[in-house]
Parts: sequence; C-alpha cells; structure tokens
Amino acid sequence: MEAKSVKAILFDLDNTLIETSGAGEVALQKTRELLKSKLSLDDDAICSIFDKFKLKLLHESSDRLPGTSQDDVRVCHWEESIAETIGRCSISDLASQCYYMWKNSRLEVLCLTPEVRSLLKQLRSRYKLLLLTNGDAQTQREKVEAVKCEEFFDAVVIAGDHAEQKPFPSIFQLCFDQLEVEAQECVMVGDNLDTDIQGGFNAGVRATVWIHRAERTSLDGPVKPDYTIPTVLDLPGILAQLQ
Repeated sequence: MEAKSVKAILFDLDNTLIETSGAGEVALQKTRELLKSKLSLDDDAICSIFDKFKLKLLHESSDRLPGTSQDDVRVCHWEESIAETIGRCSISDLASQCYYMWKNSRLEVLCLTPEVRSLLKQLRSRYKLLLLTNGDAQTQREKVEAVKCEEFFDAVVIAGDHAEQKPFPSIFQLCFDQLEVEAQECVMVGDNLDTDIQGGFNAGVRATVWIHRAERTSLDGPVKPDYTIPTVLDLPGILAQLQ
C-alpha cells in the first residue's frame, strides 16, 4: 500500500521545543541561593534536599486530595525534602518560598527561541501542527502560557486533562480527530522514547522523530524511532524524505 502524504505534525513540548531541563537547573541554582541565605547548610546538605525534591517530582502521582492544587503538592515536596535532610525547620514558610522561587524562576527562563518560532511558522504554512504534552494539567498549561506558543498550533492537547496520556493510543486518537487527519498522515516528534516515540508507534503514525542530544539517553532499549536528530531545527530534512 502506498504511504499517505504527511498532513500533520504532532510535537512534544518539554526538551523538544523548549529546554525544560536547562531551565530547571537555573531554577534550582536560584533556590540554592535562597536556602543558603536562610539556613546555615553546607553544599552536601543542600544537594541532598535538591536530590530528594527531584526524586519526589519524578515519582509524583496525578492523584490529589479534593481541593489540593499542584502548588500545594509541590510545596509539600520541598517541606518533606528539607525535613528529611535536617529535621523540621523553624522558618515556617521556607518550603513555600523554595517552591515559588523554583517554579517562577523556571517559567521565567523557558522560551521558544527565535529559531524554533521561525521553524513553526514555516511548517504551519504546509502542515497542520498540534502540541501534545504529558504532565499535570496546571503545570503544563503554565508552561504553554509562559512561552506563548499557542499561536503556532492548530490545537494544543494537554494530556493531563484526559484519562490517558502518551503513550496510550487514545490521546493520539483525540489529536487525530481534532486535526481531522488519519494516523498515517501524521509525524510524531519528541525527546522521550517511552512516551513520544512508543506512543507514536502505538498510534500508528507515519513516522516518529526522536530528538536526541548526545549527553542524554542512548538508543539501547526496545523502542526504535524511525528517525533521530539532535535538534528539532533539523526536522525539515526528515519531512523532505517523507514526501
């Protein structure tokens, strides 16, 4: 059967279009300075707090008590990380200060570079574009608003608003329906093998494109993308091959 022409591109957000990891490191450095100004801690103790906080983020559940916001949950992450490292702190609102320093500093740094903006404008003249991002709905919506990227897309789907996230086929089918295209007319672009690439494969897209920087995960697992590029700016070369 002859392959269908590409009509739409689905993009991941974090570490695909924006450098979330780098922004997170900047935010942690600013939070480090805050902790040092408030507490007499050595670098090892502060690193321990950060490691505990990042681990709590990694294993964060999407289930929350009614009336509890994502902000509440993450303030609690900081409170627990500090307490587990040095015991209860006498500064009652330190955890809240740490959280909002980390959160606001990260959002301030996040951006679509001029090069990525230009790429999206160029692609939208030829294809339908959709942003599909996993994660807590509040957190991801704040990122979308911070980088002002909605204007570049025909639709934005925040998977945290729905029952299933990437790599489940249902969230991809929702995207196909919104764009009024078939799976074989779509390309999925993202940096995560387990969610973006596996999800695209599960959904039956025409091709998957993995954004892989040299210092990150190597391709040694069962998930194999159709194409691998170091930056989303190289995507036009892949699309030319698919025509």
